[in-house]
Amino acid sequence: MSKKIIKNWLTDMDGVLIHEQTALPGANEFITTLREREIPFLVLTNNSIFTARDLSARLESAGLEVPEENIWTSALATASFLATQSPNRRAYVVGEAGLTTAMYEVGFVMTNDHPDVVVLGETRTYSIDSLTQAIRLIDDGARFIATNPDVTGPSAEGPIPATGAVAAMITAATGKQPYYVGKPNPVMLRMGLNKIDAHSEETALVGDRMDTDILAGMESGLETHLVLSGSTKREEIANFAFRPEFIHEGIGEVAALLGKKRILNLGQLGQ
Repeated sequence: MSKKIIKNWLTDMDGVLIHEQTALPGANEFITTLREREIPFLVLTNNSIFTARDLSARLESAGLEVPEENIWTSALATASFLATQSPNRRAYVVGEAGLTTAMYEVGFVMTNDHPDVVVLGETRTYSIDSLTQAIRLIDDGARFIATNPDVTGPSAEGPIPATGAVAAMITAATGKQPYYVGKPNPVMLRMGLNKIDAHSEETALVGDRMDTDILAGMESGLETHLVLSGSTKREEIANFAFRPEFIHEGIGEVAALLGKKRILNLGQLGQ
């Protein structure tokens, strides 16, 4: 049983705090407790479509007050990573405002003229022309980066193709595999930890997916909390070779624990 003193929190967004545009039970209590106690935290998402400001407004419309500086997206992580990888800062980007804004903010020029990298993010309007251009640039030597490996994303009508599915098509055409920056890559979490000046041994992560959230948290050395309110059902946990440290029905259970503990030593609380 864990004996960590937890001082910082990372939490996934969809399936943990909200579903579509509705806050899940306990989400407001969880965020309110973190803010009132001035506990460092980040809300994480692999979604690269929206800016942190967009997502802050989306959460606010669901009744959750999360400042944009407390939101960390795969787009922001990708831009921060590439700022250290591309001295010329020239990129061909397939994506929406969340990704293009993040790239601009770290000094990238968006161009199809000899870019260092082709960056693929999520968008609801993939065009054959832009994907053809991406394929040709990768064939010409540009490095292939993608924000996240998710093959589908949620919508009101059901699953829709996401970044990983489109990246697979580009890989089939070029023979080049992308480097994925978002979860489960620990790079995204480690940069997030640096953003809030947090140490992995004092940080917990709450997520609803074993294959991205829990895997990333485990590989980053965080205390892991799986909630069953999103993508993963309890019986599906057995399909994985690793386990979360704690399992909860939803974020409300985590919020209740935070509300009871003055010292945030969840390791003493068991499963």
